[in-house]
Amino acid sequence: MQTGRGLEALLRPCSIAIIGASQDPTKIGGRPLQLLLKYGYAGTIYPVNPRAPEVQGLKAYASVADLPDAPDLGIIAVEAEKAPDAVEQCAARGMQAVVIFSSGFAELGEAGQALQQRLRDTAQRTGIRILGPNCLGAVSVPDKSIATFSIVLEDALPPAGVLGIVSQSGNLGSFTMRLAGERGAGVSRFMTTGNECDVDVADGIAWLARDPATKVILCCLETCRDAPRLIAALEEARDAGKPVIVLKIGTSAAGQAAAASHTGAMAGADAVFDAVFARTGAVRVHSVEQLVSLGHVASMLLPDRLPKGPRVALLTASGGFGVLLADAASAAGLSLPELSAETQRRILDVVPFASARNPVDATAQMSSRPEMLHKILSAIVEDESCDAVVLLLASSLGLPRLRSVYMAALRSIREQHPDRLIMLCVRGPQDAVAELHAMGFPTVDGIDACCNTLASLAKLGQASRSAAEPVPAVAPAAPLSADAFRHEFGAKRALAAVGIPVLPEQLVTDADAAVHAAEALGFPVVMKIASKDLPHKTEVGGVKVGLTSAQEVRAAYDEMRRTVAAKAPAAVVDGVLIAPMAKGVAELILGTTTDPIFGPVVMVGLGGIFAEIIQDTAVQTAPVSEPQAASMLRSLKAFPVLNGARGRPPADLEAAAQAVAALSRFAAAHADAVSEIDINPLLLMPKGQGAVALDALLVPRAKADVKEKS
Repeated sequence: MQTGRGLEALLRPCSIAIIGASQDPTKIGGRPLQLLLKYGYAGTIYPVNPRAPEVQGLKAYASVADLPDAPDLGIIAVEAEKAPDAVEQCAARGMQAVVIFSSGFAELGEAGQALQQRLRDTAQRTGIRILGPNCLGAVSVPDKSIATFSIVLEDALPPAGVLGIVSQSGNLGSFTMRLAGERGAGVSRFMTTGNECDVDVADGIAWLARDPATKVILCCLETCRDAPRLIAALEEARDAGKPVIVLKIGTSAAGQAAAASHTGAMAGADAVFDAVFARTGAVRVHSVEQLVSLGHVASMLLPDRLPKGPRVALLTASGGFGVLLADAASAAGLSLPELSAETQRRILDVVPFASARNPVDATAQMSSRPEMLHKILSAIVEDESCDAVVLLLASSLGLPRLRSVYMAALRSIREQHPDRLIMLCVRGPQDAVAELHAMGFPTVDGIDACCNTLASLAKLGQASRSAAEPVPAVAPAAPLSADAFRHEFGAKRALAAVGIPVLPEQLVTDADAAVHAAEALGFPVVMKIASKDLPHKTEVGGVKVGLTSAQEVRAAYDEMRRTVAAKAPAAVVDGVLIAPMAKGVAELILGTTTDPIFGPVVMVGLGGIFAEIIQDTAVQTAPVSEPQAASMLRSLKAFPVLNGARGRPPADLEAAAQAVAALSRFAAAHADAVSEIDINPLLLMPKGQGAVALDALLVPRAKADVKEKS
């Protein structure tokens, strides 16, 4: 089924039936009818109530079968036990979609899951689209189509506009709609998906991506039940030029447990969601306020005023505020380039005692006359070293004299530079903020919020201008041999076959063979125990390095076998590995895991014995291309060290990216058989000299499943 199919009847219905319609507007069967009448829905409304000939002034019908026509949409406001039969009746009558408010389904255990499965079966058999159950419904603001019982609409509908809202959580989604209305940001459509027995968040995103009334999509997400559908929907929105801004909740262990109990779904690793959003051009936020603020600002800037990058110029009338802004901008990932000498000269010509580098402290003098502020702003806006300008107004709009200065200067700047992004960090009277919005100036209340919003806008701008990187095509591979999972000798041979470089090495079973292997490979050598029972070899004395002679090799072999036998007497030992000693300039850890939602995930980070402590890593769903792998490497905090900081020789990052990409392809090709892969370390040679995997471990899926259940 195409993602988003059949939602026209849900979000733009020409007629609505309310099954379980009530005279009482405080009940869930009464409130939708009251709201439809209150706000002037122009379509036909059919109350269905077997005990009343009339409901809230409209003729009522005893059953769905008695309806004179087949409505587009049915609102089901009956007990959970009666909902499956009601859906069957709606489908039989020819309805295209239904909304189920009722709770008591999969979120409550096996009995509820059985009821929910009946709903899913009906949807699949008949083609009717089901929103819910256990949801807060849907609203189309321009059409005044209201299929919700949310109290948010009791006082007013939000203004019609371009923000589309899709949320798994009903109350979180409705609160988002309320905040948007209070901010003056117009809403196009609103949809909450609840338990998602049929229609899910991906459906909502895909439909909104095709909706002419929607320009920006706000998404409140707890989890994902179908990864390919969600990814496809996010990509469709990106390709349609419609930013998707996601509030993903459930980031902590406690939050993930609550999400699972609330939705009956399994939460995936939070970092993997971040990787999916980045790959599909979606931008993540961490509060409802930021969700609405960023959505509103983005809608004002589309399609041509999103910043091209993260470079920002800051303008204040106070040195202290300038420092605060600079700190917040840096923390948000924005950069503050020094303004050109010509720009600084123009600023100092207006206010000779200003600090003109960036942030610009033009002192209170800049607000004494509109023409002074105009000249300063013009100089900064025309500086090509910056992608955006932030002007801090603080409390200035609350004073009539200062308000008139700022409004006059900003009006002339907007006329002179209609395409440049000037963000206003402002707290002021509502009518003043509305006046600024009418001029086309985005506003954000709060220094941190302003900088975070601008940083997110830069990500949206980059996504809108970047061609989507295609996902490499990977076909399922032939089954791996059992030796690949036994220990590192077989694992490295399997990885070497797909292009991950390894050292020549030999597996031997006695001291004489160890000496012969070392002499053939060349001293110095490394000796490692080979056992399926000892993945952490150093903990049992199973690693010896820097062996420079036959005598050292023989002695190391005897000592290792004694030590391992004493510390791990039950371990099955296949022998020892002899490999040449290698030196490089840096170490990485490479690995893959199998995310319960998104499948194989590839990871790269700073390697060595402290990898788990430092945890400087980047993750992405597998497979990745070499350019994507290179981007992962650049995102590491340790990247400057890898790239030759402080006079260090730069590492071969091209070879590292090739290894990451090859590993990701291997994981994707063996997704059904391999649960985890660990390469630690991947030793990087100087630039142009390659890389080599020194140790590797493959974990089969069956073994991982046993660990998870135990």
